[in-house]
Amino acid sequence: MLDIKFVRENPDVVKQNIKNKFQDSKLELVDKVIELDSKSRATQQEADSLRAERKTLSKQIGALMGKGEKEKAEEVKAQVNAQAARLEELEKLETELQEQVKEIMMVIPNIIDPSVPIGKDDSENVEVTKYGEPLVPDFEIPYHTEIMKRFNGIDLDSAGKVAGNGFYYLMGDIARLHSAVISYARDFMIDRGFTYCVPPFMIRSNVVTGVMSFAEMDSMMYKIEGEDLFLIGTSEHSMIGKFIDTIIPEAELPYTLTSYSPCFRKEKGAHGIEERGVYRIHQFEKQEMIVVCKPEDSKIWFDKLWQNTVDLFRSLDIPVRTLECCSGDLADLKVKSFDVEAWSPRQKKYFEVGSCSNLGDAQARRLKIRVNGEDGKKYFAHTLNNTVVAPPRMLIAFLENNLNADGTVNIPEVLRPYMGGKEKLQ
Repeated sequence: MLDIKFVRENPDVVKQNIKNKFQDSKLELVDKVIELDSKSRATQQEADSLRAERKTLSKQIGALMGKGEKEKAEEVKAQVNAQAARLEELEKLETELQEQVKEIMMVIPNIIDPSVPIGKDDSENVEVTKYGEPLVPDFEIPYHTEIMKRFNGIDLDSAGKVAGNGFYYLMGDIARLHSAVISYARDFMIDRGFTYCVPPFMIRSNVVTGVMSFAEMDSMMYKIEGEDLFLIGTSEHSMIGKFIDTIIPEAELPYTLTSYSPCFRKEKGAHGIEERGVYRIHQFEKQEMIVVCKPEDSKIWFDKLWQNTVDLFRSLDIPVRTLECCSGDLADLKVKSFDVEAWSPRQKKYFEVGSCSNLGDAQARRLKIRVNGEDGKKYFAHTLNNTVVAPPRMLIAFLENNLNADGTVNIPEVLRPYMGGKEKLQ
């Protein structure tokens, strides 16, 4: 969420940013919110004047009563009572206008970084760098669920009966591989100086609206019926929510945290052949990383975060590339975002396995996460997040890139301690 003062002073910048994100339907909101803000400030000014006048008049009443001038005191009381109705009216209007301003401000997108390429959708994202050699073996690579079935490692039919489409049972070595990847990713991030955390898997609505846009909320979140609770779509939600309504001493920054959680997503609109299996599902587990830092440090941390994911995948012998998300593919709160994509030898193309985002002060402004500077001045922190690894998609990349012609699957050296020393899946 932007600062209303910034919108008021830079309407053309805000409008151009909306155009760059191809959200022209929101252009009218800029003038509307400026008008509402003007009314809100005028209303507040009148109300403040009345409050100050009432305070003065109240002192006059006391003084008159002290002098025994009861009749004059009653006249002043009548004046105070006459103002009370107007003040009540103004306070109600003040609240209504502030709510209207906030509602619109929650919809106006954040200002994107000048380096972000302009484009309508993900088809116009820009490749940045490739890491590792994307190879295609001289034998056919089956669909990932077929590979898993060879090891008796997945049961989609039973999961469909128990929970419906978008769920699965993992078993045996495949289930163990899933857990091994999560454990390795946890230790990988701890070794890089991040603090390990297991957060709440449910969050309240004020946290949900603090960390994401309404559009994202509607397409992703599962609501707990009868309670003000939502299942998290990623642990970033509850990890950033951890700092709600806090004032952080500047000397304590940055906070670098890595968190494990299950994730629950509606995945509205998911379709296509690659949505089968475990590519796009309603429940999965993930290792995440988040950073809360000073504004001037967020660009540095952004590059560190996506590099962590690249390094982890390369340590597992999986070729990857980074893509910069164009303006039209950025969620409204994001300033800049990179996707990390893994190579699929079967599809002969890359597919998304992680997303790294710099949200500037958007989440901090919504959640009131402030920093107490050394000079005593308070300002909003910057927040960033990135996927370390999400095993369902990681499993696809892992199995395809480590599959041998005889059907065995190589286990990279770094993962063997988590797999009981196994060098291959037989």
